[in-house]
Formats: sequence, structure tokens, C-alpha cells
Amino acid sequence: MSSEAPAASSSSAAPAAGGVGKIGVILPDSKSSARWETADRPALSEAFKAAGVEFDIQNAQGDKAAMATIADQMINSGVTVLMIVNLDNESGAAIEKKAAEAGVKTIDYDRLTLGGVADYYVSFDNVKVGELQGQGLAGCLGAGDKNIVYLNGSPTDSNATSFSKGAHSVLDPMTNYKVLDEQAVPDWDNQQAATIFEQMFTAQGGKIDGVLAANDGLGNATISVLKKNGLNGKVFVTGQDATVEGLQNILVGDQCMTVYKAIKKVAAAASGLAIALATGKEGTTNGKVMDTVSNREVPSVLETPQIITKDNVKDVVDDGYVKAADLCIEAYKAACDAAGIK
Repeated sequence: MSSEAPAASSSSAAPAAGGVGKIGVILPDSKSSARWETADRPALSEAFKAAGVEFDIQNAQGDKAAMATIADQMINSGVTVLMIVNLDNESGAAIEKKAAEAGVKTIDYDRLTLGGVADYYVSFDNVKVGELQGQGLAGCLGAGDKNIVYLNGSPTDSNATSFSKGAHSVLDPMTNYKVLDEQAVPDWDNQQAATIFEQMFTAQGGKIDGVLAANDGLGNATISVLKKNGLNGKVFVTGQDATVEGLQNILVGDQCMTVYKAIKKVAAAASGLAIALATGKEGTTNGKVMDTVSNREVPSVLETPQIITKDNVKDVVDDGYVKAADLCIEAYKAACDAAGIK
């Protein structure tokens, strides 16, 4: 038996027979990135259904109090495995500690909870993601003196720190690139990102050649400001998540690149780990990641990200992550045809 709750609602089911545990999953929101509801939820649901395990997937919609309440409800309903994408380290750690006290195994999904007690961590190599963004921006900017700015992810998200670290490791040695400004975007909020970038743009008199935007949402917010100033396609902008919107921006030349993280791979790894734990088995990992707050190594499964430019947008479609019908709506049909996407 399985159950799947709609976003920000709760669900429960009777305990599974045969000693098989129940799995709870709490996604962070649907605002910062479309991936959580369009990719992660269905991939996890499909895996749990195929395995015949009970599960409950809910979305906290960016509300830390709501996430804590959902976690309490899941623990009280008898989940034996809890997988979370934290909204910040402090609230995520509190949830994990409460779960551990109740004998519930915990998995950090996508974001490592610094100071938490998760038994496992499943994600991508997030420093590598940042390296790919740095490489992509440098490839678009080319040689010569250029002015760049950084629009980083949420300061409460440990992944955002890893992305920035990776990007800086590539771009800092390139002394022809001058960093004019660098700011984090609270909660990955796209509206705030547009405001922050517009302030950067105004302060620099529009003299910006490249923007290291940490994901496609922040990238699109940047592009919206550039469009108002007639500079879209002239200022190079990065991204991440290979969203439909991000890929469309790449196809028409408004965005330089994105990073494709094959969600089906990380969801398969996470669901496989959760199912193993729910059935009393040990999880299989391929590495460890240091929690610098707890000073402990967390057993981890890390997948490899891929850089996407106009030349290989088709790879994302061919992999089934994005549907051509969604990507190639009328405004982008010609660009899709040119890219060989049908």
C-alpha cells in the first residue's frame, strides 16, 4: 500500500505488513525550482510504488514551521525512514534529532544538513556543479578583461556554499575577470534575486559582462532585468537544474548554460537507500561528505552533474527529463528545430 500527499498536506496509512517500514519524504518548496514537484516527487513515488512500500511525500512550501509539523506528523504516523530537503540547517537539524530520538533513520536529500544527525546524504557533487558553472561562464566570456558578478543561492543552504566554492575555484585564478559584486539570495527567492541584480546593475552603470547565477530561477530573474535594458543575450548568465524555462533561455541565447542533474539518478539512489532501510537492510554508498559543524563524515551517495549549453540541450530531452512538447512551444519552436529537438 502506498500514499502520496499533495503539496503541503498530510497523509497517513496503516502500518505495512511483514515488518516493512514506512517512508516519509518532505520536499522544500515549489517556488525556488520547479524540479521538486515536476521531477523529484514523481521519480520517488514511482520507485516506492514499484517496491511496494508505504510512503508519504509532502511539500513544506518554504515554511519551516510547516516542515516541522509535517515531520512530527510523519514520525507519529509510524515512518521508519524520514528523508528531508532542509529549508535551513538549524530547522533541519532539529527535525533529524527528533526523528533519531524516535528511532527513525534519516536521509538528507539534495542538501546536507550541517549540524544534523542524518544517517545518509544523497545528492550530486555540488562543488562540481559550481565548477561547471564557472567553466561555462568562462567559456562564454572568453579572453580579455571582463566584469562579473555573483548571484549566489540562499545563505542557509549548504549546497549554495558548495556551488560558490566550485565556481570561485575556476574563476578566481582568471585574473582578467574582475568581480564587481557578490550577493546571496535569501531562500532562493526569484523576486528578491531580480531586485538584488537590478541594484547591482544600476550601481555598476550596466557595465557587467557576466553573471554567475546559481540556478535557472535566479538566472531568469537576472534575464528579466537585462531584457528591460535591452541587454539580454549580450550579458552572459549561468544557471542550474535544466528547467524548461532555463533551457528555453539557452535556446534563444539569453542564458549561457545550465547544469543538468539527472534527478532520476539521484532519486533512484535515495529511494533505493530508503527502501533498504525500511526493509531492515544496510544502505549502499559511494563516498562520504564532511559535516563541518558536527565534525563528522556522513556516508553519502553522490551523482555526477553535466554541463548543458545550446549545443547539447537535446541531451536533456533525450534523457526524458524534459518533454519536447513542453520545451518547444511556439515561441521556441524555431530554436528547437535548429537544435534538432522534435
